[in-house]
Amino acid sequence: MDLSPNQENLTQILDKLSEDEIKIEKNLENILSRQCHVETKLQNISKVLPNVVVIRTEGEKFCNMIARTNELAENVSAKVRQLDLARSRVYECQRRVNDILDLQLCSEGVAMALSNEDYEQGAAHVHRYLSMDQQLLERTAEDILMDHTSISCSLITLQQAALQLKTVVTHKFDEAVKLEDLASVERFFKIFPLLGMHTEGLKKFCNYLCTKETAQKNLKTALEMKSNDKRASVIFADTITLLFEGIARIVEIHQPIIETYYGPGRLLMTISILQKECDRQVKKIIAEFIKYRCISKKVQIVNEHVRKPSSERADPKEFDLLLGEITIMHSRAELYIRFLRRRVKNDIEISATNDTQYKDLISEFENIINNSDLAHGMQELLGAYLALERYFLEESVNKALGIDTLEQDQQTSNGVCAVVNMACGILEGEFANRLRNRLRQGYPAGYLDLAQAYSALQTSIQHGRLQTSDTEAARLMFLAYLNNTDVSIEYVETLCKSLNTEIDATFPNMQSKDRGKIDSCLSGLKGVMSILRAVTDYGLEQLRDDLLRYETEEPFVQTLIMNLEGLLQSFKGNLTVSNYDALIGLLTAEVTARLEKVVLKSTFNRAGGLILDKEIRSLASYLAAVTSWSVRDKFARLTQIATILSVEKVEELADYCGADAIAWRLTPTEVRRIASMRIDFRPEDGLEHMGSPDSAVRPASLQTATPSACPNAISNGETASKKYPDIHQDSNATSIPAAPS
Repeated sequence: MDLSPNQENLTQILDKLSEDEIKIEKNLENILSRQCHVETKLQNISKVLPNVVVIRTEGEKFCNMIARTNELAENVSAKVRQLDLARSRVYECQRRVNDILDLQLCSEGVAMALSNEDYEQGAAHVHRYLSMDQQLLERTAEDILMDHTSISCSLITLQQAALQLKTVVTHKFDEAVKLEDLASVERFFKIFPLLGMHTEGLKKFCNYLCTKETAQKNLKTALEMKSNDKRASVIFADTITLLFEGIARIVEIHQPIIETYYGPGRLLMTISILQKECDRQVKKIIAEFIKYRCISKKVQIVNEHVRKPSSERADPKEFDLLLGEITIMHSRAELYIRFLRRRVKNDIEISATNDTQYKDLISEFENIINNSDLAHGMQELLGAYLALERYFLEESVNKALGIDTLEQDQQTSNGVCAVVNMACGILEGEFANRLRNRLRQGYPAGYLDLAQAYSALQTSIQHGRLQTSDTEAARLMFLAYLNNTDVSIEYVETLCKSLNTEIDATFPNMQSKDRGKIDSCLSGLKGVMSILRAVTDYGLEQLRDDLLRYETEEPFVQTLIMNLEGLLQSFKGNLTVSNYDALIGLLTAEVTARLEKVVLKSTFNRAGGLILDKEIRSLASYLAAVTSWSVRDKFARLTQIATILSVEKVEELADYCGADAIAWRLTPTEVRRIASMRIDFRPEDGLEHMGSPDSAVRPASLQTATPSACPNAISNGETASKKYPDIHQDSNATSIPAAPS
């Protein structure tokens, strides 16, 4: 049956309506299926509605409370600001009134001090006056209706006194220098900063110190030395070393005085003045060295031979000792500059207020060194050294090639195996036996009793200086031989590796048979290392036995505790508990302070550090047990000092005094100073960078003694060359007098 177009449209519409009806029914079924869930949610909401009302009410109350608190805080803050302003004005008023009173007292006191020639007291009055604001003083006098004339008179009196004192102190200082009166020189040197004459005082004092340098005398001695003397070949190196040691000693001794009376940041000026004198003396030494050793003539002969091989030849043997002496001079100069750089850097780190100032001051120091005659002289010597060294090496190689022989069908020379075997024989036999025989004597013990120690001290005093005992010398010798053994192992290992590398590079096509011979010879070096390790183990066992013997035979802390026990028992029954505890607190502070001073005047190896740590802990435990108060806090610095002295490696210090350290009482400067007391730590181990940047690390004084509490610690009463590891002095070199302290 045919459908009309209208009927087709109606059919489509009907189908569409049927589909929509089906979708709507599905939606209704879905909604009805969730009816129970929705009803449950509505019931829960109806239960919560009352709480929402309560929360809203409480929130409004809380908001009102915050608003009232804010208003109250603003009112209180305003009153606090008013009180702070009033307090600051009262303080300013008090300060101004005190200045006026001090002005009058200073005016009266300075006149009396000048009449009595009490320059220190007069300078102190002038220093107080210079710290005041004169214009503010005059305004203050007008404000409080005081006699303005009196204030003006006091100001005039002090101004005249300041000028008079500056003139007198300058004259007295110059007079003391002429008379070689060291006590007066130091006396007036300390007065300069009180008068605001920091620069003038430093310049005068440093110029005076320059006059005490004996480099000219040492150079004269060097030129007069006979050619057959055993130090003749290095006498100029000895002379320049003595100069560097003298300046290092001056810096070491006088830096604390300068910092105390002139403040930090003055070392750069001090060194710049001393360096001028150093340049003057170095210039003379190098000039005499070049003239005496005929450097210019030898360099000319070498250069002529390079340009024209047929010209006059120089004997390379003559250059061996000369090159060695130039090397020593360069080495000493470099160590001296490193010493100055480290001291100046530490001083600048303390005084610099910002990074820009720090960089500028460091740059100024580097300019002083780079433009010095010392740097120019070393550069001149370096040019001569390079020319002579090149000629020496070329001639040595040519001579070695000329005397070497090769067997048929063999690329290696018999000399290689012969030399290696000979070296192994010497090292295994004579060298190792000598080390073992010295270590077999053991590590000497300390004094047997206090009477013996006292007798030794009196003998030293009678000679005018502290003397190193035979026992102490034997200790140092034992440790030196033990260290030599350890270093020798490293050297032999390096030698073995170097020989392997050189042989491979020199004979790349060596036959397996020849290589086997050389490898067999080189294996002997490994045997040498095993023997030396056995010697080291033997020496360490000797030290271990000595440490155990000390713990049983020299109970220092037990004796101290016994004496303290006897002292405290006489007070315990006669004092109240609180007074008794207070007495122990004072006693603890005194004991720790004195013990710390003694420790800081000594040097230690690790064994001594471990013993010190044990003794300090024993003493702290005893004092903590006899009082109800805590005394651990008073032992904090000593305990931390002992910790530093007993660590095995420098890197371990970061765990104790790093950024995360808790209750660490020692400053980075003190940590570096204490770590430098360990004789088995080397500068290259990282001591300079331990902790945050510091002030100058000052070693202990030149003449100190090892405390009886730590007999394993090594006495620090050594020569300047031992005290400054950066500045070496040979035991046979000419000595110079110590700079004035």
